[in-house]
Amino acid sequence: MPVVNLNVVNPSTSSGQVKRPLSEPPAPSNDAHQPLLELKSVCKSYGATSILNNINLSIKEGEFIAIVGFSGSGKTTLISAIAGLIQADSGELLKQGQPITEPGPDRGVVFQNYSLMPWLTVFENVALAVDEIFKDWPAEQRRAHTEKYVKMVNLGAAMDKKPAELSGGMRQRVNVARALAASPDILLLDEPLSALDALTRGNLQDEILQIWAQEKKTVILITNDVDEAIYMADRVIPLNPGPDATFGPDFHINIERPRGRTALNHNPEFKKLRAEITRYLMDIGIEKNLSSSADKIVLPNVRPNTSNDWDRDYSTLKPSQDDLGRPRYLEFSRLSKIYPTPDGNSTVKVVDGFDLKMKKGEFISIIGHSGCGKSTVLSMTAGLNDISEGVIILDNKEIASAGPDRGVVFQAPSLFPWLTAFENVMLGVDKVYPHAAKSERDDIVEYYLTRVGLGDSLLKKAGDMSNGMKQRVGIARAFALSPKLLLLDEPFGMLDSLTRWELQEVLMEVWERTHVTAIVVTHDVDEAILLADRVVMMTNGPHAKIGKIEEIDLPRPRSRKALLEHPDYYKYRESILSFLTECDHTH
Repeated sequence: MPVVNLNVVNPSTSSGQVKRPLSEPPAPSNDAHQPLLELKSVCKSYGATSILNNINLSIKEGEFIAIVGFSGSGKTTLISAIAGLIQADSGELLKQGQPITEPGPDRGVVFQNYSLMPWLTVFENVALAVDEIFKDWPAEQRRAHTEKYVKMVNLGAAMDKKPAELSGGMRQRVNVARALAASPDILLLDEPLSALDALTRGNLQDEILQIWAQEKKTVILITNDVDEAIYMADRVIPLNPGPDATFGPDFHINIERPRGRTALNHNPEFKKLRAEITRYLMDIGIEKNLSSSADKIVLPNVRPNTSNDWDRDYSTLKPSQDDLGRPRYLEFSRLSKIYPTPDGNSTVKVVDGFDLKMKKGEFISIIGHSGCGKSTVLSMTAGLNDISEGVIILDNKEIASAGPDRGVVFQAPSLFPWLTAFENVMLGVDKVYPHAAKSERDDIVEYYLTRVGLGDSLLKKAGDMSNGMKQRVGIARAFALSPKLLLLDEPFGMLDSLTRWELQEVLMEVWERTHVTAIVVTHDVDEAILLADRVVMMTNGPHAKIGKIEEIDLPRPRSRKALLEHPDYYKYRESILSFLTECDHTH
């Protein structure tokens, strides 16, 4: 059977170097100080677009390197070149002083997607690589070798399961086991954890570090998560955005191993590195002066038809925010949600007695582990999910169904792909401003799209946009409706962390102008602190309820850079992380 998409490819050769029996380790270099891997002035273009420009890198044997960068910065192109899957246009890629000219089992690759054979078990998926690479071994030796690596990634109990029976995290473990089982000298990890929830991601980080320590592999991790990079690596190297992507300065992680997440929160070196790397990435990558062009557009003084206190002269005046801080503007009283069990014979109470009072203009973050009912609370507030018990009251009216007085931004924005950004936002604006002149409605749409950085993309179709651009349209649309309540359900969860930072800044900038009452559901601790006046922590489900509320007394307007330097920031971070860790231990 031919080997297809194994992540360990073309096992008959080793980097285009002198061939060796695959069961033997590579011959040691004559120069003990020679780097294991060297990239010298590497350049790569696709057509007229230069992706990588003058890439220089030197890695010692056993080093753990993390490369961080924005989406589209050329990270995967770089990994593919080191793996030998593509060829550089110029420059040199050397392993132990020899040119890399093709793929080989000395470099194991784990990509973001799970390239598993769905009809094979966990054991068989890993054995497929082992049997191809170590053909000269006896069958029993190959079997023992396969089992060793399946157990190493804690899948011993799932050895006979097929990929469809596994979670995303378990499938990624199979990929890691398969790459390691080929006994590579270098393990190349291309954002292998980015699609996983925070808890699974943390567990897999620890497993990879444990394997790295045991196997003494050289590891290159591609990631967009600064915390992940600092937690795992010896060196963190930013890849500046393309085209013509180049490396930024090396950040050496002089923090003793093993590193504990809670301990890092107190570590001055961690805080310093985190601030320096974050500042560097934001300076090179995040758009400047998003609001400058929007300031030229005047937002019409028009009241939406979602207001419930109309004057006779209802075509004038936006809703007044004079009563900001009004207590009990939004109230959750003994809110519960009950679902039938899959067998239909009983029920389970997912959310059990959620009680909360919000002031007008307040921003709340709801955080908790997957399955704690965060999104269920939000969907009941939006009127998209029936309330089983209790009540939600918004501005003195009970919520019974969906309505335009609540703007919702989901994880995946529901846009019409054949309509432009302008037309997608206008659909909602037409509904809530039917009494406004067409020029006024046009100005409302243009104002908010420009405010979120899409002033040059008003007429671009949603189907041609990146995920980050689509989410900007979703944010603009929600604000353009002038809702009484803004509901954000993990709005940046599908985006890389660097794009997420940018959109958090956008959201904060627009919110500062409207002070709309808002709730965001998130699993990101830093996002929860950055956005909110209070962070509401939920216990694990079923029977989830509010476990703790943290008041965030940090100055506004807020920016990520400013927060990282505030003396109280890490105190809030530790409080929330400690709560989540305690919940994790109660599973």
